[in-house]
Amino acid sequence: MTCMAFLKKLTGEQDLRVSMIGLQLGDRVLQIGHRGPRLIALLAAKVGVSGQASALVTDDAAADTINRVATARGVLVDVKVAPLRTPPFAEGWFDVVVIPELIGAMRPHERVGTLQGARQVLRVGGRCLVIETAPRGGLGALFSARSVDPHYRAQGGAEAALRAEEFKPVRTLAERDGLLFTEGTKRDLAQP
Repeated sequence: MTCMAFLKKLTGEQDLRVSMIGLQLGDRVLQIGHRGPRLIALLAAKVGVSGQASALVTDDAAADTINRVATARGVLVDVKVAPLRTPPFAEGWFDVVVIPELIGAMRPHERVGTLQGARQVLRVGGRCLVIETAPRGGLGALFSARSVDPHYRAQGGAEAALRAEEFKPVRTLAERDGLLFTEGTKRDLAQP
């Protein structure tokens, strides 16, 4: 264990992502994608037994990894294997949907489908939080941008993608420790 990891354990310091998501006891949260199996376990601990933590992944290997991490941490995570564009959850069920380091690397039609699926399972007033690697300059840009759709960031990144799927308001919450946090809220489309 590194000195920094020991200090975090000693002081109870949270994962930055958990702090930025801002969950409360009893919330219902869905993580879309398998990047960050540790994240959904931390979120499950945050919402407690009165809440619900779920994950949507596209294959059994990712589901097994999330279940293994959740079991090791002593938390419950409802893991479903299905296409990301058609979440097998009730419409309007979740308070928060988290999409960690996924949509920037997707093809445009996959990104649209994933965000539409997220919108479908969010309650009105619910939040969709996109977590991705912050853009880097210089030599680091060559390595970090390799897996990101080259047009994605040029067209406005997560903010533009969330707005295109009728999330309003949309805002960048923070860029910190190499991560970019962007949030959109589901509003009732019948309201102006």
